Amino acid sequence: MSLAPGPVIVDVAGLELSPEDRERLLHPLVGGVILFARNFASRRQVSALCASIRALRPALLICVDHEGGRVQRFRKGFTEIEPMRALGELWDRDVLLACRRATEIGRIIGTELRAVGVDLSFTPVLDLDHGPSGVIGDRAFHRDPRVVTLLAKSLNHGLLLAGMANCGKHFPGHGFAHADSHFELPVDERGLATLLADDAAPYGWLGETLTAVMPAHVIYPEVDPMPAGFSRTWLQQVLRGRLGFRGLIFSDDLTMEAAAIAGDILARGRAAFAAGCDMVLVCNRPDLADTLLAGLRWRRSRAFDERFAMLRPAGSAP
Repeated sequence: MSLAPGPVIVDVAGLELSPEDRERLLHPLVGGVILFARNFASRRQVSALCASIRALRPALLICVDHEGGRVQRFRKGFTEIEPMRALGELWDRDVLLACRRATEIGRIIGTELRAVGVDLSFTPVLDLDHGPSGVIGDRAFHRDPRVVTLLAKSLNHGLLLAGMANCGKHFPGHGFAHADSHFELPVDERGLATLLADDAAPYGWLGETLTAVMPAHVIYPEVDPMPAGFSRTWLQQVLRGRLGFRGLIFSDDLTMEAAAIAGDILARGRAAFAAGCDMVLVCNRPDLADTLLAGLRWRRSRAFDERFAMLRPAGSAP
């Protein structure tokens, strides 16, 4: 009998599974794998890698960051996707054409990834294009939250046509803060009313078309002293309460510098779950993944199983 998925997403070292990878993936708290450019050499190779993961544990969720533009992990043999800002620029010239292109991109991403065995791309980016944020930049559709919402909805429709769910990021918004949370802790001084009316608005407007959400490692001190991904205020009161989100919440990578405010890796994992995350990512540090898996105590719930099941739309199982 295969192991049911747990709440931790880990990565693997190379182009095929090592003995250490296999041992880690068999840990009962592991629920998924995230792939990076280092795991890709060709369509044939990455398909074989996904098949080996699936053979080891069929229920694991295989994920990748495959947004287009700068963030597209698989290149050779895959369609080159333009950055999402290009869709926003197209919107300013032709709204209908922009929505059609967004749907086409979603379908391309979903179809090509599903064909090699990937279940989920962490997309779309719902951050607003405020300008100063280098880490977001042209990954954002547009400055106007209404445009972001409608282009994201079209992209999500294309993903769904290909049998793929979606994950909006980085709640409530990473586009205003200058710092890159991979390397330092960004701070956004704006208040809750401003954030809800602007950056966070797409999360409410997209409603039940949004399957999963990834919060930002950004502090909004007018709302909570901790980053959104470690904040019950943001995840429980705002995202689930005020905005009515019912899908699965992923943490952003717990090894990022901005996550260090919560403590060591075990403290970060516990803080993310206490805030309301359903699954946590531990990337590029297998030693920290092993520490978290060894020390974490977690109890499966019906809500987790229902939210996890939403990440594989009907008929999309490999």
